[in-house]
Amino acid sequence: MNATLRTRIHFNKGNDMKSMVKLACAAAIATGLGCGAAQAQQVYPNKAVKFIVTYPPGGSSDVMARIIGKQLTEYWGQQVLVDSRPGADGAIGMEYASKQPADGYSFLLGNFGPVVAKPLLAQVSYDWRRDFLPVSRITMSANILVVPTTLPVKNVKQLVVLARARPDELTYGTSGPGSMSHFAGEMFKRLAGVKMITVNYKGNAQAISEIMGGQITTMFSDALPAVQGLKTGKIRALAVTSEQRWPHTPELPTLAEEGIKGFAAVNWWGILFPAGVPRPIVDKVAADLGKALATPGVKSALAVLGVEAISSTPEQFGAFMASEADRWGRLIKDANLKVD
Repeated sequence: MNATLRTRIHFNKGNDMKSMVKLACAAAIATGLGCGAAQAQQVYPNKAVKFIVTYPPGGSSDVMARIIGKQLTEYWGQQVLVDSRPGADGAIGMEYASKQPADGYSFLLGNFGPVVAKPLLAQVSYDWRRDFLPVSRITMSANILVVPTTLPVKNVKQLVVLARARPDELTYGTSGPGSMSHFAGEMFKRLAGVKMITVNYKGNAQAISEIMGGQITTMFSDALPAVQGLKTGKIRALAVTSEQRWPHTPELPTLAEEGIKGFAAVNWWGILFPAGVPRPIVDKVAADLGKALATPGVKSALAVLGVEAISSTPEQFGAFMASEADRWGRLIKDANLKVD
């Protein structure tokens, strides 16, 4: 052992934890680590943690955060408190999260729209590469291509034939500019070689209501609203947007199976810290998230929302977001997409 570490410590009964932290700091300094990192490993978290959500209470992201936050609270013995900061398609919550102290006591539930798509389509004050640290992906979900039952198509091939015969007549609804439903629709138009009119709504629920009423002819809906809408008998599901069949709807083919080669578009959610949080804290939260997401109760609760529990390392999540930004950035450029 290094001579600088041969320190004899006598613990008093009431000060054991403080003494242990001091010893950890001494060891960390002697081995070239910062004392802050040692403290993070020893005592994090020692107070409530804020879980920032970029969408309103009651939505899928909010419920997701509460499911995972409850499990982390059990692990840590500290409250994980959901803090909703909605507005501007998630940009308000992203900006707020980016300005939180880098002490590990605020983290963000980010997803495709505000994290990757919004900065590609509009000028925002944040940049996920500069202002955040990836921790882990936590969930993913396929979108479902649906049409009203009044539209005379039973599968994707028939839809493509109809769209080609009636260019710029069929419409596709989205849950908002920059949403996965928007990007999936644009990808479909390009890969299928069809011309359709985009109709943007303020949320998936409004768009699903419109397609059930026949006001629009297609939509790449979030999974849960689509499944719920199918029960009304007013819409028909044609395919899923994932590369492989979706476990929650195994009867539905993928777009690729239906002849739209290269089609893959899934929504995803993940946890990010503000930039500067010590790596030991990042690693601890990533590990605890992995454990929580493997818990049967958490997996089943998330499945009710139509999402699949997954996990990753911080490096894997960062590489994934970079690939998403590159892939969808090319689509935005090629399709000349803009947000009004």
